[in-house]
Amino acid sequence: MPISIKQLRYAAAVARTGHFGRAAELCSVSQPALSQQILSLEAHCGAALFDRLKTGTMITPFGRQFIDLAQKAIEAADAVNALAAGHTGQLDRPLRFGLIPTVAPYLLPDVFPALQSQLPDLDFIISENRTDALLAGLIDGSLDIALIATELPESGPRLVSAPLFEDRFVLATSPAETVSAPISLSAVSPDRILLLDEGHCFRDQTIAACRIESDTTPRTFAATSLSTIVEFVANGQGVTLLPQIALRKEATDARIAIHQLASPDAERLLRLAWRQATPFAPTFERIAEVIRATRSPGSA
Repeated sequence: MPISIKQLRYAAAVARTGHFGRAAELCSVSQPALSQQILSLEAHCGAALFDRLKTGTMITPFGRQFIDLAQKAIEAADAVNALAAGHTGQLDRPLRFGLIPTVAPYLLPDVFPALQSQLPDLDFIISENRTDALLAGLIDGSLDIALIATELPESGPRLVSAPLFEDRFVLATSPAETVSAPISLSAVSPDRILLLDEGHCFRDQTIAACRIESDTTPRTFAATSLSTIVEFVANGQGVTLLPQIALRKEATDARIAIHQLASPDAERLLRLAWRQATPFAPTFERIAEVIRATRSPGSA
């Protein structure tokens, strides 16, 4: 049987994530189904695309050549589908929407019901991932839009974005801390600041805001979520920055004290990004409008 675009998408997802399970989640299929398609693809090629390791996968030299060509085929298929649907400006499939982990749990409870209510003709597939994976998803066509908090890359297919709103940072401590608000970040010892794991853009933004020099000091703690960091702060094991939109969820514990930052404060700009070469830009702009209108009250 000929190679299908679906198989190419699965292979591209494995190459991007380095993991069959995460690739299956990204493609909204079961891992066995994705694995079987990759095996069929490798059998058709007569060569392995990936080396299976205990910790994930590594693309083979042949696999790299294959994926490079596959990506061009995926982009061409997406362009054909977009052209066919372009006369209506409406997607004929679920819209694939990715968000960074420091936004998704705080905005989705408000935003997703609003999107369903105000855009009833759209179906959504929601995923959560780090910024680099979301941008890669926009580039390879596995995502339609992504909610991010960084500048767009200059290389690769051109991406565009619609600004949503500014999300200010605050300092979270235990109530036992002696703090005079508003507090200057220069008064906070960098060694006491708890950070997210590497790869999170909010980690990089915290490092920049607190002027932690290249974060070269070895750290014994790096969390995968803000909720984990907040628990450590509540137990007096450090302090952290939190985005304003997270306060409604993360600052309800009486063991957490929130302090405003002195000027110049720190913040991030949330934006909705997509590929410039799309006929669905008006729909994406409308989604941005809904998000602006239904942003979390805590973000004001």
